[in-house]
Amino acid sequence: MNLEYTPTTCPYCGCGCGFNLVSVDGRLVGVEPWKRNPVNEGKLCPKGNFSYEFVHRDDRLTTPLIKEGGKFREATWDEALDLVASKLSEMKESNAEQLAFLSSARCTNEENYVFQKFVRTVIGTNNVDHCARLCHGPSVAGLAQTFGSGAMTNSLESCAHADVVFLIGTNTLEQHPLMWRRVLQAKDKGAKIMVADPRFTPSAKQADLYLPFKSGTDVALLNGMMNVILEEGLEDKEFIENRTTDFEELKAMVKKYPVEEVSKITGVAPELIREAAIMYAKADNAALLFSMGITQHTVGTENVMSTSNLAMLTGNIGRPGTGVNPLRGQNNVQGACDMGALPVSFPGYQAVINEELVSKMETSWGCSALSPTPGLTVVEIMHAAHDGDIKGLYIMGENPMVSDPDIQHVEAALNNLDFLVVQDIFLTETAALADVVLPAMSWAEKDGTFTSTERRVQYVRKAVDGPGEARDDWAIVSEIATRMGSDLFNFNSPQEIFEEVRSVTPQYAGMNQERLSKPEALHWPCPDEEHPGTPILHAERFATADGLGVFKAIEWKPPAENPDEEYPFILTTGRSLFHWHTGSMTRRSETLDREMPSGWVEINTEDAAELGIKNKEMVRVKTRRGEIEIGAKVTPDIIKGTVFIPFHFAESAANILTSGDQLDPFAKMPELKVSAASVQKITG
Repeated sequence: MNLEYTPTTCPYCGCGCGFNLVSVDGRLVGVEPWKRNPVNEGKLCPKGNFSYEFVHRDDRLTTPLIKEGGKFREATWDEALDLVASKLSEMKESNAEQLAFLSSARCTNEENYVFQKFVRTVIGTNNVDHCARLCHGPSVAGLAQTFGSGAMTNSLESCAHADVVFLIGTNTLEQHPLMWRRVLQAKDKGAKIMVADPRFTPSAKQADLYLPFKSGTDVALLNGMMNVILEEGLEDKEFIENRTTDFEELKAMVKKYPVEEVSKITGVAPELIREAAIMYAKADNAALLFSMGITQHTVGTENVMSTSNLAMLTGNIGRPGTGVNPLRGQNNVQGACDMGALPVSFPGYQAVINEELVSKMETSWGCSALSPTPGLTVVEIMHAAHDGDIKGLYIMGENPMVSDPDIQHVEAALNNLDFLVVQDIFLTETAALADVVLPAMSWAEKDGTFTSTERRVQYVRKAVDGPGEARDDWAIVSEIATRMGSDLFNFNSPQEIFEEVRSVTPQYAGMNQERLSKPEALHWPCPDEEHPGTPILHAERFATADGLGVFKAIEWKPPAENPDEEYPFILTTGRSLFHWHTGSMTRRSETLDREMPSGWVEINTEDAAELGIKNKEMVRVKTRRGEIEIGAKVTPDIIKGTVFIPFHFAESAANILTSGDQLDPFAKMPELKVSAASVQKITG
């Protein structure tokens, strides 16, 4: 018997927990603690504990598939790669801007880097994006405008040193359990926890102060808190004077948000808003945590900038226990952004519209004629495909048929394409619509790096071989590039790719194999090999041109869609403890699926009584996009007038109901957290 332990990084949320994969004779049998890992110190959530269970599933993709006559047949790699290369070449020659590409927050940094390089150097377009657009695009856009850098400001461990932890738009206990552990460590030392959420979540139940507010009123709530802080003279005058700009504009604007008026907008009692403001402002160190409850709005970027305003107003930036901390929902959503899997940025957030940076990348890559025109985002790609303006789409490791808004629109868009390629580990709902399916390796079968929500770059290590003829994502893309005539993809290993990454990505320049091999790894920015990395950003200056943080005077705007007589409820969506994203991995884990085998709609006890709905009865939830049938979860733990559906379940897909029509003007985020909905009891 050959027993092996392979230290690696979890493939689920953005915390970046480390553990040992245990294999016996080449098959995974479990996980064991990796206590030296500083992120989680040997502790794991249910998803991490059972992360190995999907890897050896019988329904893994093992050979390329080509669709003929509406049915898939098995194909050789040569046949599939030649077909993809020839079709992409043909479509590129016709019009490269009619091709689009979706990269993946599930894949490694190296794979995302190769993918976006392929799109830019071989295809000649910037039409590349990934699911960060639908989770933390507004975090990047908003924090870049206020702080000069669109990333989490502090480390996870830093949160344990807070005196107050303010959670808004995040159910951290369920979504990021090992970050919640740091919150509890702070609480054990005397810290107070504040939670603002439309649901009385497991996180809220452990809070010292709970603010039950209407989804879509975040800016009003934060402005109201800042109004109290200024009224009470609790702002950090020295920090404002020395480290920020545009304060007077903010001050004038928040005067229009007294707590009595804010209460009417948010539904939160004035005394609770006042208490929250004073608690946050009087803390020596206050940490603000948020997730998709803040970002998934048409005003998501403005929501994020409002969190920055609150932190700068009170000087809660640049120290342990402080900061503005967007918690990334997927294992490598930070890294995929860092690698340039974005339509506006080369690796390292270097703008494609900057002529000097275009020239720099052409020199670095040894190519010419890189496009300086920003590409399309995820939602724009789907709209363009629906309208016939995008004719070919290549998707690596994404499942928009569950994750994207208005799924019926997405399906029509994908079916309108002339050519769809999907590269994945399972025949997902999206892969089922493809013309060509390419089998890839899971995280347990590959080497590379992930970058966690705290900007920590860590190794993923191969523990077992992949099934059948499955290949590494980077190797597949490199082979297609070579078949299309490029000589820029002669990589032999992920380590070779990473060496190129650090040569063109300033934040990663000081990272090498020896330094990343240590359990602590490194936080970017790490500009040279002598640099220790940067767990906490903005300690002495912000990343803006003049080093000053920028206040943004943000007026509250109502959501793009509001309840009415026909659709009287606010529908909001989110994640659960036992499942992750579109469920393609966790729902194939026997243990996790047993814990939560199906979706549900959470509805307030009073609302349910008025509609004659009992707990666990099937109901019909309907919006202007479509309808689903789903079991009711009747509970007082959600505010009246709001319903909640987790989005992991394809058979009761929440995103059939959500809208992709109106977008955040900065980050192109759709309104996923507020949809006008009706709920009906199913009779007969």
